[in-house]
Amino acid sequence: MELTVKGKRGRKAAANAAPSSVQVLDRALSLLAIIAEGDGSTLTSLSERTGMAPSTVHRLLTSLAGHGMVTHDGDTGTWTIGVKAFAIGNAFLRFRKLGAISRPFLQHLMEESGETANIGIEDNGEVVFISQVESHAPMRAFFRPGRRGPIHASGIGKAILSTWSDTEIANAFNDRPLAHFTDRTLDALPALMVNIKEIRDRGWSLDDEEQTLGMRCIAAPIFNEYGEAIGGISVSGPTVRIDDEKLASLGPVVRRTADELTCAIGGHRPARR
Repeated sequence: MELTVKGKRGRKAAANAAPSSVQVLDRALSLLAIIAEGDGSTLTSLSERTGMAPSTVHRLLTSLAGHGMVTHDGDTGTWTIGVKAFAIGNAFLRFRKLGAISRPFLQHLMEESGETANIGIEDNGEVVFISQVESHAPMRAFFRPGRRGPIHASGIGKAILSTWSDTEIANAFNDRPLAHFTDRTLDALPALMVNIKEIRDRGWSLDDEEQTLGMRCIAAPIFNEYGEAIGGISVSGPTVRIDDEKLASLGPVVRRTADELTCAIGGHRPARR
């Protein structure tokens, strides 16, 4: 006679089912958090704390190690946080610090220029705006925090590009076209490179209705302690207010503010190449 226990078969099938990608990610992140708490964790202790089988823990650790998120000490058998995880955490602190420290600089720049002041960073070939102090004028620029913009057609974007070498710029646009927004957009690399040289010479950039007709933006780069551009600060407003005369006076003001903010975060402007 064959005895069948119906309930157990279902549970066994569920237990043996492969975890979903979301479950795998959740388990990996849980492991990472536990490892970050201590000075070194063994495979056994991680298995006990997470309730996962040692083989599962080892697979996840191997994958994390492949991305530089954790590292293994062969002598002690312990796992610790990797360089990549440190770099990610450090980036968060850097940009959180930049957003907080920049606020009074943005406020002062808005008051001095009468136009909206912005700060943004570069991410994957785009500009991400992280903070703004709006002008009191009835007609003004507005960039919602988190909004992305084209690096080749924005003041902050071109300010950052001006700190890259010609080779780095060419490589960045090697496999993607320069998007066209207005008749003033520099959507051909030779024209963009001519403009980049002008920006390097004077120390500040100009988005001259290149993304939005009727709007101008003046920007300058912000540097970290290694002399690397991590973002830019700018003022934006309608062309009827930012005419050529005001443009000439505002450019140096924006550059000076960018240099002051660079110093405030412990950075420095690099020597000209």
